[in-house]
Amino acid sequence: GSSTGIGSLGEERRGSRHPPLEGRRRRPERPRESSGAAMAEFPSKVSTRTSSPAQGAGVSVSALRPDLGFVRSSLGALMLLQLVLGLLVWALIADTPYHLYPAYGWVMFVAVFLWLVTIILFILYLFQLHMKLYMVPWPLVLMIFNISATVLYITAFIACSAAVDLTSLRGTRPYNQRAAASFFACLVMIAYGVSAFFSYQAWRGVGSNAATSQMAGGYA
Repeated sequence: GSSTGIGSLGEERRGSRHPPLEGRRRRPERPRESSGAAMAEFPSKVSTRTSSPAQGAGVSVSALRPDLGFVRSSLGALMLLQLVLGLLVWALIADTPYHLYPAYGWVMFVAVFLWLVTIILFILYLFQLHMKLYMVPWPLVLMIFNISATVLYITAFIACSAAVDLTSLRGTRPYNQRAAASFFACLVMIAYGVSAFFSYQAWRGVGSNAATSQMAGGYA
């Protein structure tokens, strides 16, 4: 009887140590979020907007709109006059055998070089690109350029007008072209001289007219 009691007691202890699986309580498992759901929530939390190349091109194109007020200004009108007259000077000389005479070679160099530089300056001011280069002292640059252009055209006018009678017969086509080029060179020289005067006023800050205020402020 004692052995059976001891055996039953041992079985009860084993049963208490290892309860049946059906009686165990299971903890509720938390639902795991899938990686796809987490990535789906990411765009709604973080803004990832980027500008497309088309949008960037549209901004650059809109920023390059021409300033028609510059064309109507004194500075713009003088530059246009210099471009037209300078074109006539080197076009008339280029239609003659200028390479045979050093005087006309110098006239061609002065006319073409200043014509190209004036085109560059005109484009810079027309599209207001000079305002992005704010570190450049534009009034001083314009004054130096216009004074230099005036001096160069004085030499070109003297060389061209002095060589007309020496290099061509009166009444011939080359003579008329070279004489006309000398006349237009004189007009370009005057135009650059007027621009040099306005540029000097803008650099010194003297005067209150429209041309000076444009060169010192919005246009120079």
